[in-house]
Amino acid sequence: MTEWGVALIAAGSALLASLISGIFARSAGRRQAAAMLETVRITVEQQRQERALAARRATYLRFLDAAETVLLARRVGGSTAEDRAALQRAMGAVQLEGPAANEASALLEALRRERGLDELERARFAFIAAAREALRAADAPRV
Repeated sequence: MTEWGVALIAAGSALLASLISGIFARSAGRRQAAAMLETVRITVEQQRQERALAARRATYLRFLDAAETVLLARRVGGSTAEDRAALQRAMGAVQLEGPAANEASALLEALRRERGLDELERARFAFIAAAREALRAADAPRV
C-alpha cells in the first residue's frame, strides 16, 4: 500500500471516529438537557405548592384572628362594625380556599347568634383542627 492509501485510511478512520463521538455527545447532551428541564419543572412545582400553602395558612390565620377579635370584643362588651366586617371578609377568603370552610361557617354562625362561650370555643377548636388537617393534607408529598 502506498503512503496515500495509508493516509486516506487514517483520515477516514479519524472522520468516522469523530462522527461517532459527535453522535454520542449529542445524545448525552439531549439526556442532560431533558434531566435539567425535569429538575426545573419539579422545582417550579414545589415552589408553587409552597406559595399556595403559605397563602392558605395566611387566609386561615386572618380568619382566626378576625374571629378572636370579635370573640374578645364580645367578652369585654361588644364588637364594632369594623370587626364584624373584617370577619366577613376573612370568611369569604376561607370559602375560596375550601377545605375548612364548613368549620369556619359554623364558627361565624356561632359568633353571629351570640352562642355561649363554651359553644364558641368548641367551634373555634373545630375550625383550628380542620385548618390544621387541610394544611397537613396540602403539605403532604404527592406521588
